[in-house]
Amino acid sequence: MLYDIARSVLFRMSPETAHAVIMHNIDWAVAFGLTRLVAKLPNDSPVTVMGLRFPNSIGLAAGMDKTGSHVQALGGLGFGHIEVGTITPRAQPGNEKPRCWRVIP
Repeated sequence: MLYDIARSVLFRMSPETAHAVIMHNIDWAVAFGLTRLVAKLPNDSPVTVMGLRFPNSIGLAAGMDKTGSHVQALGGLGFGHIEVGTITPRAQPGNEKPRCWRVIP
């Protein structure tokens, strides 16, 4: 039920706006456990790759958190691994918009 409400609200926004809203609020939402009301954490299903052990095979590719400032919150969502990306000494312009889109099954 809460998932349906959250999805309805977010889908009324453009993908770029929805991404910005989520990234601005993800830290406190994970800290207070609100994300668990919308979706459950994945089951532990450890995977070992090249000697590294990951809690599960669900990963998040670089690009979601461009500044690397929400890694702990993203980890709290249950991802087995998170790729933050490259850190540069100076900010760089992003790709042209639209940069986000929805794939709706």
